Amino acid sequence: MNLKQNKSSISRTTTYKEIGDFWDKHEVSDVWEKTKEVSFDIDIESEVTYYAVDNILSEKIQAFAQKRGVAADTLINLWVQGKLQEQKV
Repeated sequence: MNLKQNKSSISRTTTYKEIGDFWDKHEVSDVWEKTKEVSFDIDIESEVTYYAVDNILSEKIQAFAQKRGVAADTLINLWVQGKLQEQKV
């Protein structure tokens, strides 16, 4: 989007920081007359697949992930991705 164009039709701002600053000081009720009805579709199907992991193994994964400063699911995904690349799957 061109910087000269508004990113937000309500706040009339051109940066995300300005939009955030605007909404820090306003409520939607302040500008209700400027809003318009919209419609959109939401796909609520999960893109996540869950796999059972032994409790003791899960605790070890959690502890290892915490030491590394990442979420356990991120760590597991990285490990599995690496292993699959090794196997050329």
